[in-house]
Amino acid sequence: MRSELGDRETDRREAHDALRASEVAISDASRALQAVEAEARAARAAIADITARSADQKRSLENGQAALGRLLAARAVARVSGSAPDFVRLALSGEDLADAARKLHYLTYVSRAAAHMLEVQRSGLAVAVRLKTESEDKARELALIETRGRSDRERLLKERREHRRLLERIAGEIRGARKRIQVLLADEARLARLVQEIGKVLATRPGAGYARVTAVPEPGAAGATGVFPVRLFSTFKGSLRLPVRGELAGRFGTPNPEAGVSTKGVFIRAPEGEQVRAVGAGRVVYSDWMRGFGNLLIVDHGEAFLSIYGNNESLLKQTGDMVTLGEPLATVGQSGGNEQTGLYFELRHLGRPFDPLRWVKLK
Repeated sequence: MRSELGDRETDRREAHDALRASEVAISDASRALQAVEAEARAARAAIADITARSADQKRSLENGQAALGRLLAARAVARVSGSAPDFVRLALSGEDLADAARKLHYLTYVSRAAAHMLEVQRSGLAVAVRLKTESEDKARELALIETRGRSDRERLLKERREHRRLLERIAGEIRGARKRIQVLLADEARLARLVQEIGKVLATRPGAGYARVTAVPEPGAAGATGVFPVRLFSTFKGSLRLPVRGELAGRFGTPNPEAGVSTKGVFIRAPEGEQVRAVGAGRVVYSDWMRGFGNLLIVDHGEAFLSIYGNNESLLKQTGDMVTLGEPLATVGQSGGNEQTGLYFELRHLGRPFDPLRWVKLK
């Protein structure tokens, strides 16, 4: 659980980093969006300027068109009345040459002015067309700028919401893992207190306690005299058998600065209903349900050695019963809220747990 919590903390740090990257990207996007908005403002200003210039150009074209119309109308009237001079008429009129030259000079000015008015009008029309094209281009550019800005911001806001949801989920899992760890630590402390109290009770019994040697005969060990030899539990070191056949799924833990201290025993995954056998002769000193360990059974082997069997489906022995080596004590289960079917097994000496695998002979 501590290792899993460490992984979750790492996930949360990664999520925080991802959230940081996302929020930095949001900040960058906001800054970029401001630049886009500045571009948009510039584009709007350009459109307004083009619109004003177009209006001026339109008025100029209208004025020029009116002036040109008046000029053309005057010339048409003069031609009809015969009062309008032209080059052919002056050349054939036989008037005074000086006066004719002066009139021709004036006529040249008028013609040039008319031609200039026409040229100005044509140029104005071209400018009006160009301004209209520029205005339409700027309008399209402005639309693209605004669309790009909205799209980028919405995308990054969506990413930030997703990262926040991820962070909230991981935070919830971390809270759940911490709560479970607190429960496990409380269960562990409860078992330690139970073992301590059992030790105190055994120590106060005359002729018993931790100084007692369990005098339980081994099967088939009777001699001719009918006297059964007594084997001390400490002599089983290196030849002890595990209480149930199965797969070793959890080992005795050592202090770990990252994951803390793991379980005080081993967990043997085994089929439900499989018999759990005593690892040595002794007396049952606890047989009851305990939170975190389910149906729990503890055997006193003398010399201050205790064996502990947890998560059992059923308990076959009661407190005070004497047991022999290999005698069935319980059946395998998953009581106590354990998710796997198997046996939790501990060995303790003077109340302190030690690694059972250092004592057993594995096959």
